[in-house]
Order: sequence, then C-alpha cells, then structure tokens
Amino acid sequence: MTNHAAAALLIASLLVAVTLADARITLQVQGGSMMEGNAARTFVKSVPALTCNKVHGFQAGDTCFDVAQGSGLTQDQFLSFNPNINCAKVFVGQWVCLDASSA
Repeated sequence: MTNHAAAALLIASLLVAVTLADARITLQVQGGSMMEGNAARTFVKSVPALTCNKVHGFQAGDTCFDVAQGSGLTQDQFLSFNPNINCAKVFVGQWVCLDASSA
C-alpha cells in the first residue's frame, strides 16, 4: 500500500512539474472578420505570452466558477489565465492556472 501511495505522489508531483514547466502560453485569438467589398478580411488579436505561477487540479464536483471564486478570481480573469479551457468538459485531475504573469 505504501508503494502505491508513493507512486501516486510521484506521478502527481511530475504532473505539477510538467505543467509549470510548460505553462508558457503564446496564442492568437481569432478576432472575427470585416467585410470589405466582396472579400472578407480576417483579423487576429495577439495575446501576450503568460507564465503560470499557481496551478490547481480539478476535483470531483469542481466547476470553473467555483475554482475561480475560491481563488479570488473573477470568471474573466480565470478564463484569461486558461484560454483553451472548455468549462463544460472539465475532468477530475485537469490542471488549470490560477495566477499568471506576462512573460
């Protein structure tokens, strides 16, 4: 039993380390389109690179709103730290960023 607990702790630690090491996020958000004559022009809004400083693993019953509120974040702040999250499909163990700073 002790070996299983130690292995689970090691795996959880590795997941946190990998998440923190890979927390730099650079992305582009599709902004929409503008019509000009017969051609539609797509414009892209750049989002600054972020470094995640604090992570949280979802637990049974957690929602994006509950995690954000429990961390003192607004929903908009939470979503800006986690731009690729689908709050309707979060799962137990999914890592999210609760504090980020510009790189």
